Amino acid sequence: MLRPDIFRNWLAAVLLMSLSLSWAQAQHGPHASPAAAAPTAQTPSPKPASVKPKKMSLGTGAAFAPNGDLWITGLDAQGRLFVQSSTDLGQSWDAARLLDIGSDTVSADGENRPKLAFFGPQNWVVISYTKPQSKPYTGDIRLLRSSDGGQTFAPPVTVHADRQLITHRFDSIAFDAQGVLHTVWIDKRDLEASKTRKQPYRGAAIYRNESNDGGASFGPDLKLADHTCECCRIALSPTAEGGMAALWRHVFEPNQRDHAFARLQGEVPTVQRASQDQWAVDGCPHHGPGLALDEPRGGYHAVWFGLRAGDAAVRYGRLAPDGRPVGAVRALPDPAAEHADLAASGAKLAIVWRSFDGQAHRLRAWVSNDGGQHFELKDLRSSPMDNDHPRLLLRRTGSGADTRTEFYALWRTAEKTHVIAIQP
Repeated sequence: MLRPDIFRNWLAAVLLMSLSLSWAQAQHGPHASPAAAAPTAQTPSPKPASVKPKKMSLGTGAAFAPNGDLWITGLDAQGRLFVQSSTDLGQSWDAARLLDIGSDTVSADGENRPKLAFFGPQNWVVISYTKPQSKPYTGDIRLLRSSDGGQTFAPPVTVHADRQLITHRFDSIAFDAQGVLHTVWIDKRDLEASKTRKQPYRGAAIYRNESNDGGASFGPDLKLADHTCECCRIALSPTAEGGMAALWRHVFEPNQRDHAFARLQGEVPTVQRASQDQWAVDGCPHHGPGLALDEPRGGYHAVWFGLRAGDAAVRYGRLAPDGRPVGAVRALPDPAAEHADLAASGAKLAIVWRSFDGQAHRLRAWVSNDGGQHFELKDLRSSPMDNDHPRLLLRRTGSGADTRTEFYALWRTAEKTHVIAIQP
């Protein structure tokens, strides 16, 4: 068994090597070597290589409906987009319903999965996904809308006004307390424009828009920030005032991939640096953050991955209402932790993540009932099979003073979709 300090150094080295490769691919796409050139008359054609079966895409969106039913959306074994629900917290599921998305294909990896959101007062349900386009690393954000609680869905529409053959990917969606649908995504229109002007431009940008009618129409594309990481998910959280806030991996001068925070209000929101790992790297770690409102104290709970002083770790910290980091930052008690998610309700807080022990992935949780001052570590599940990043969901029942909030971890493996109750 490796000591934690040795494991961290090994993990950091492996990560940096993989980042170098993914950065080259993301910027330039795959390159053909001279040996891969078309065969000439003097060179016999090589025998066709055996084709490995394609792995099932397990990236899954999940949400609780207003009545407490659990819904998920993702791709089935044939790569078709489905929606499915459970009335008993995942012990059994109704038959999966295939969604009519025409000829669209769907990205469903861990950082770029389909998403699902409800707004109960209007009976709205929306499902968003990234549709890959013809060129590598390009795509469009598409959205299916239901106005009858998910019984039927209208045909998919493109969310953004920009129609260039560029990156519009890694979308996140959420309804705020007023029923405004916020869509946020990574966008490379400014990178492409800078190439035309022959000016440097590091990373990508984040754009957003709003819909006041549950996705039937959308406002203009608004730039949230220039110079962001290219392949990390964007975290959204309600604000104390009933609006929406975002946390994402940003590229700060001169070249530090820390995290930035902004409230999604106004045409030019204020962007605040939210983490201080000072990780200088020319690559995207494909590892986005998590964000949750800290109701009792104001501000937010945050979780993210980064390299700080040579130590690779997933870390937890608190943010002020404007996104500034406050208080101590703590690494999760697992040197192999990755792809963490978190949720909070009152003084209760939970963080879930997966980690690989050399033979299987473990689903683990860190829970607190005093707002993150003290935590208890819990082992939830283990699987040697392919699996998705874990999700952490809140289920609210009752109303007013009788409102009760329950925490659930959702983890989809190639075998089944696990739903595990967590009690902070």
